[in-house]
Amino acid sequence: MSEMTVLPEVLVIEPQVFQDARGWFSESYSVRNLKLLGIEDVFVQDNHSFSAKKGVIRGLHYQRPPMDQAKLVRCTAGSVLDVAVDVRHGSPRYGRWFGVILSAENKKQLYIPRGFAHGFLTLEDGCEVQYKVDNFYSAEHDRGIRYDDRDIGVEWNVDVPLLSDKDGRLPYLKDCDRDFVWRKP
Repeated sequence: MSEMTVLPEVLVIEPQVFQDARGWFSESYSVRNLKLLGIEDVFVQDNHSFSAKKGVIRGLHYQRPPMDQAKLVRCTAGSVLDVAVDVRHGSPRYGRWFGVILSAENKKQLYIPRGFAHGFLTLEDGCEVQYKVDNFYSAEHDRGIRYDDRDIGVEWNVDVPLLSDKDGRLPYLKDCDRDFVWRKP
């Protein structure tokens, strides 16, 4: 099952969960089910991050073409506010963001296509986030946007986040290269 968002290309996916006295079972990834949602990406790499503390922000990250990436994100321990930002110049939603709580409990996933930046905030200690990408990591193409860019206005609701040095030095969206251009469908 999927849910549309304020960014129509970004989807919240809720896998079916089967529960009984033993616990639960869910298909966390199914090419067939993704194709039914119109997602044709071929994922080539799994990434797994652990954040020890509440209040960690990772992002907002993306890779520029030709190494740009679509992502399928889920939280397997704890909970996070997961965020996508449209960075496609000319898009009617350029600079707009969408966020959803992903947690080990709700098992929701967020599909983020190419042309969107991605980041998350840990809402509790001990969070693990796992995500599939459809292109390999490339340090040369690695880019990002400041988490606190006022022109985007993500509502993180954290006063003093824990950031990497790299994320603390990211540029504002207005200062980024025009790596993605929106094309009217």
